[in-house]
Amino acid sequence: MPALLPPIGAEIPCSMLAINSTIEYENTKITCDFRGGVRHRVDVNPHDPMNSVRLRTVGFRVTAETDKGQITIEQNDVDVDAKSLLKVTQQFPPRFQHRDVQDVTVVFDFGGEPVILVTREPMITEADLTQFPPRGDLYKLTRPVDLVDPEAPDKVVARLTVFDSKRGGL
Repeated sequence: MPALLPPIGAEIPCSMLAINSTIEYENTKITCDFRGGVRHRVDVNPHDPMNSVRLRTVGFRVTAETDKGQITIEQNDVDVDAKSLLKVTQQFPPRFQHRDVQDVTVVFDFGGEPVILVTREPMITEADLTQFPPRGDLYKLTRPVDLVDPEAPDKVVARLTVFDSKRGGL
């Protein structure tokens, strides 16, 4: 039987396009298109090594141009505790579930001093796949993502409400 999961240690780059994403900032709903990519490194999942792997994010960055300026979403820090999971849900035909969990930084560069915010809780996107790496598959945001000032983590400054992205292997 061929191995369905990618090999441990492999790095998987994927392009990413999130059309009509919505972010609320300064009492304004901004709709924009994010473009960029993500790179994952495959790790062992000690809880279910035969049917799943952990995916450690080793690079993530998307940007969008708006009429106000640029918005960038990027990996917050080194992913030391991989929480993302790729799981085989069916052997034949192959089916997978990918749950992508990321702490991110969002930068609003609208002229003047950039505003830098972080996620209060990780951003989670999920997809049901027929192959990995994905080939134009749709990942959906599981819940809105509250963005806070790192110096004042109790006050929500912005919220990412829609971030449905198509991903494809490079």
